[in-house]
Amino acid sequence: MDRCIVLVDAGYLLGAAASLLAGEPSRSRITVDHTALVQGLRDRAESDTGRPLLRIYWFDGAPDRVPQPEHRRLRVMPRVTVRLGALTRSDGRWAQKGVDAAMHAELTELARNRACSDIVLVTGDGDLLPGMMAAKEHGVAVHLWAVQAADGDYNQSEDLVAEADERRVLDRAWITGAVRAKEDHSGACAPAPAARPEIAAILSAPLPESAPAPGEQPASQERPHPDAGGHNGTGERAPAAKGVPTPKDLAALRGPSVPHPHPPQSATLRWSSDKGWVDRPVTEPPEAASMPTLAQLTTAEQRWADREEDITTVGGDPFEVGQVFARRWVERLGDQGGIQKLAGMYPRIPHRVDGELLRYAARFGLLAHKDDQIDERDRYAIRAGFWRELDVRTGTDRAPVGD
Repeated sequence: MDRCIVLVDAGYLLGAAASLLAGEPSRSRITVDHTALVQGLRDRAESDTGRPLLRIYWFDGAPDRVPQPEHRRLRVMPRVTVRLGALTRSDGRWAQKGVDAAMHAELTELARNRACSDIVLVTGDGDLLPGMMAAKEHGVAVHLWAVQAADGDYNQSEDLVAEADERRVLDRAWITGAVRAKEDHSGACAPAPAARPEIAAILSAPLPESAPAPGEQPASQERPHPDAGGHNGTGERAPAAKGVPTPKDLAALRGPSVPHPHPPQSATLRWSSDKGWVDRPVTEPPEAASMPTLAQLTTAEQRWADREEDITTVGGDPFEVGQVFARRWVERLGDQGGIQKLAGMYPRIPHRVDGELLRYAARFGLLAHKDDQIDERDRYAIRAGFWRELDVRTGTDRAPVGD
């Protein structure tokens, strides 16, 4: 078949691009326009091989092989197929498992079935050498592409370079057509997260006075002062300060453990968006329990459109995720009285709606890999995005808390 196929090792391509543009191989240091990158790969492959493109195979790692937002966008692009290996953490570093084996299997299978006349490999892994040799024996021309090395040296296996039929280098000018280094003004290894006054507002907002639980501590005792330890000086809670008990925390109170400074006898959460250790009444207030969930308000047609939007346009930032969820909920509820009722519950979100919000957020890879829980700071960012969108829709002006 007079066609070309591109096999991309995303870990190599984006890691080498990060080294070139940001000085270290961490992919968190760069932003990628995947649409432009895929188009650039297609144009370059068709130009170099003189053959029309059949398909681009994108090989990458993901925790538990669960597609991340970028993978979900890539796999709905024309002529792109995503193959995922595992992403594991060892000694504080992430490592891909099974990606090179999957590339080797795909390479040899394509060549054996004569699916194309030319294969472009974007990789530096010497483990693909046997697959490259097998492809050549089946009459396929193998083109090896490298990303320009930051130090001007090779960033590919020397044996792989020697065995390739053709070799090209994707230089800085080509890479910057789709990849940019993130700006870092803090001097840290990664950009400091943007300050969210909305998160600080939730953390220090007074809780509603209605339906206090028996034996509940005053609000002033439940929430530390903004200047106290556990906050990072920006008005937001530092990630290390853990104020919202998880189910694991609550279960630990039933057995031997390090005691919490002020644990009530029956430690549960009244609202999953509350902070601190408080007692939950047996039933929710009627106005909270009657709030419909987004699933109840969504038709089959809307569910399909939501899925398309999640894949193609929602980036996965926690604050953005909360905004998207709130926008859909408000638009479909349509009852201004219900919307105003919810606005009056700030900073709490009814249990069913809040649980649905966090399950929705989990689709975007926001679950911590170790405990399958959403990081506390991300939870507050998700809810802050929800309330911000609700405030915009209702015209509510909440004064941001000062730093």
